[in-house]
Amino acid sequence: MNNTKQKLIKRLKIIEGQVRGLQDMLSKDAYCIDVITQTSAVKNALSGVEDVLMENHLSTCVVHQIKKGKESTAIAEILKVYRTKRK
Repeated sequence: MNNTKQKLIKRLKIIEGQVRGLQDMLSKDAYCIDVITQTSAVKNALSGVEDVLMENHLSTCVVHQIKKGKESTAIAEILKVYRTKRK
């Protein structure tokens, strides 16, 4: 996870820069479509971070829970994330 963690932190710093750029675009009255395009890019970038986190969680924590006989805990966590992502 250490290498993955470093990559995710790097991605989040890039996203942070994108959000600052959005603030700047709004303060400079940038063209609405350009702002919307950038907000979409930020959402996609965050979704990518979520995907990596979920993949890591499924391949480590969930597997560990199942091996320890805690299937109901694993299922509950997966369903919680699924429901959150659907909103």
